[in-house]
Amino acid sequence: MAKIRVLDEHIANQIAAGEVVERPASVVKELVENAIDAGSSRIEVTVEEGGLESIRVTDDGSGIEPEDVSTAFYRHATSKIENSRDLFNITSLGFRGEALPSIAAVAKVELVTSSADNGLGRRIVIEGGRLVTEEDTAAPKGTDLTVRELFYNTPARLKYMKTIQTELGHISDYMYRIALSHPGIAITLRHNGNVLLQTVGNGDLLQVVAAIYGRQAAKALLPIHAENLDFTIDGYVSRPDWTRSNRNGISIIVNGRYIRSYGLNQAIQRAYHTLLPINRYPLAVLEVKMHPSLVDVNVHPAKLEVRFSKEQELFPFVESSIHQVLRQEVLIPQPVKQSIGDKDKGSFIQEQFHFSKNPASQAGPMDGLVDSREAPLPQDPGPAGHTGNSDASGSLNPVSASGSQPVKSPLAAGTGFSGPRAQAPAQQGYSGQSSPNAGSVRKPDEAAYTQQKFSYSARETVRENTVPGYRLNLSQSGRVSQSSNPALASRLLASTEAPPEIPPFPELTLIGQHHGTYLIAQNADGLFLIDQHAAHERINYEFYYEKFGRPADASQELLLPITLEFTPSESEQLTQKLHWFEQVGVYLEHFGGQTFRVVSHPYWFPKGEEKALIEEMAEWVLSERSIDLAKLRETSSILCSCKASIKANQKLTEQEATTLLDRLAACRQPYTCPHGRPIVVSFSTYDLEKLFKRVM
Repeated sequence: MAKIRVLDEHIANQIAAGEVVERPASVVKELVENAIDAGSSRIEVTVEEGGLESIRVTDDGSGIEPEDVSTAFYRHATSKIENSRDLFNITSLGFRGEALPSIAAVAKVELVTSSADNGLGRRIVIEGGRLVTEEDTAAPKGTDLTVRELFYNTPARLKYMKTIQTELGHISDYMYRIALSHPGIAITLRHNGNVLLQTVGNGDLLQVVAAIYGRQAAKALLPIHAENLDFTIDGYVSRPDWTRSNRNGISIIVNGRYIRSYGLNQAIQRAYHTLLPINRYPLAVLEVKMHPSLVDVNVHPAKLEVRFSKEQELFPFVESSIHQVLRQEVLIPQPVKQSIGDKDKGSFIQEQFHFSKNPASQAGPMDGLVDSREAPLPQDPGPAGHTGNSDASGSLNPVSASGSQPVKSPLAAGTGFSGPRAQAPAQQGYSGQSSPNAGSVRKPDEAAYTQQKFSYSARETVRENTVPGYRLNLSQSGRVSQSSNPALASRLLASTEAPPEIPPFPELTLIGQHHGTYLIAQNADGLFLIDQHAAHERINYEFYYEKFGRPADASQELLLPITLEFTPSESEQLTQKLHWFEQVGVYLEHFGGQTFRVVSHPYWFPKGEEKALIEEMAEWVLSERSIDLAKLRETSSILCSCKASIKANQKLTEQEATTLLDRLAACRQPYTCPHGRPIVVSFSTYDLEKLFKRVM
């Protein structure tokens, strides 16, 4: 007796519905895509109880011809393709002809459509895959399709549906992606009578982003446009200071179709390399246009994944395009502005301020502040009333005076530093001399800084034309003085990178140091706080990254090898990966049992941290399943830079602090540390004036 039988059409449609109609959001997706393919300029989606009770999609598209209404509910009935060649040139969102029959097999469907402007249309009702009614009716041009009681005839599917809020979340997420994919279509989403999304359909993508993610998110976006022979990229990417805790803020659109692509996601994240903190992700809306023959959309049941024929060219193109946009921006975040409401009328307690008891008139000019290893600098008038020492709390210390105890420079680790920042005349009103306007409050427009500054281009010219061993001193005399440590200056200037192709780092004037952790600086635009550890880490990172490009040239044999011990399993794995250490200049050999010894390593490894550094490198090599040289070089540079950098709660002299700012300004990317944390935070002069109620 034959055991193999052909299933009837009804059962076959229910099985097919399991692939196409996974949840209510799948129904919304298929119906909205049909509406877009029909050329609609307005689409309204109304959902009741998370889509389990009813889903209604109304559009003003071309509609369906009366003789095609019943045919549209047959399996694989479609107007999008005619032959196999069309599969390689798909320009529509739908093309398989599976959506309507699959939905009608597991729900009660009512379709009202009209393809003419004469008010005549066609109405059809199908329940569980069986035709109930088909008749003429009055209808405006377009399509109105209602799906009720989804999965009413498949209790097993209904049993595993999630909560209403979960299903509504999936529907909302898809509608957001559709709105971002087609900003020229007015899209409305309602749930139980509440409007969840409404776009105007004027083609402005930034307005759609604001409607979905908020105005603050839209303000943090940067436009992007790039094209080559095969691809065109348009859209927006967020500044590094605007991040999200997950990847849901990344929307990738290919020829008008929202897709999920691991490769493109990784390309976007690589473009933000060292600009984002760990486990933070950007907000990005990217539309990639290409010839339909370069992308295969027929590889996923829900058409959410595609296959690119030139993905090896596409991924680097996306990464480099975003990277170029970010490089053109000054990525200094500003503090979040919080509005103070009138509801909280609680008492305000004034904080205590500790001022010096010495009168301002008795304070003399501040001594030149330098590293203990170098000659004193020409003296400049300093802040009145400061002695150069921080108070007990360490709240603010200008810089260590030359008359204080010698301070060992913490900046000598790793790369070291060049001569101090060029000196300029002291800011008016910050010296110990009395001012004619003393005691008066100047108007905001009169509070302009009189500090003399020189431009970035001039400063870069100085760097390029300065002879190693000399430092430029832009004092009033304009003379060039020779450093007292020519060997140090020569080594430091030689390691300075070429001027980066990014906007100039702000020209800053050092004010002091807060808690031995943050440098305080200013310019005509406002106040700046600089994380000294993050700044030094960025400087060292770029130094070590360059060095790890040719580590063999700097590798030196050790008189006393460093011994390392690992567990038996780690030792077995490490034996197979010793060649990777040679790629970064570390020669590690098995010494028997669980012991390995380091016979040589680059001489520029942070002093005193060699063993700990190589141990961490070994841990990373053991933890990685697949290793590539670029990633190993990157990780090694980060490890070295972190260990060689100055730490928090570490006092700096004026020379060390100004040198730190100079070296930071010369970095390729001076705004974030290698871990993605911001280095500089700014407070505009206007914001400060608002805090003190100087402007209302």
